[in-house]
Amino acid sequence: MAFAAISLGFHASMGWVPLLDSANLALHEAGHPLVGILSNRLAVYGGTLFQLAFPVAVALHFHRRDHAVGAAAGAVWLGENLLNVARYMADARVQQLPLVGGGDHDWAEIFTRWHLINADTKVAGLTRILAVGLMAWAVWWLYRRWQLARGR
Repeated sequence: MAFAAISLGFHASMGWVPLLDSANLALHEAGHPLVGILSNRLAVYGGTLFQLAFPVAVALHFHRRDHAVGAAAGAVWLGENLLNVARYMADARVQQLPLVGGGDHDWAEIFTRWHLINADTKVAGLTRILAVGLMAWAVWWLYRRWQLARGR
């Protein structure tokens, strides 16, 4: 699926898929105050939760309607988002990524709370593996559905 290849290509060369990651960043930033309405302590999780919740919702929406291309695109979008989350996780100790508004580093806070700050790059590596695996699975699943539809 071209969407997966383009996403991985942009991540490999630029680390950013321009239009898609701008939307992902907007969802991430909106998640903080929206979850913060429930609890100030939980607000730090809101960015990542919202960033991941929307592609999950898209994939489920299309899957329920038996629209394989839409479901696979949602899964690829989720994988692409997980690549961004992994990059943010890996930056927890060094904190070199530019942050919107110059605020606190979400994953430094999260890993510190969970006593995992020294494992930031390991967790990020596992998240990258999950992301690429999910994207590859989505492409394989869509191809398999296409084969079955053709009677192969």
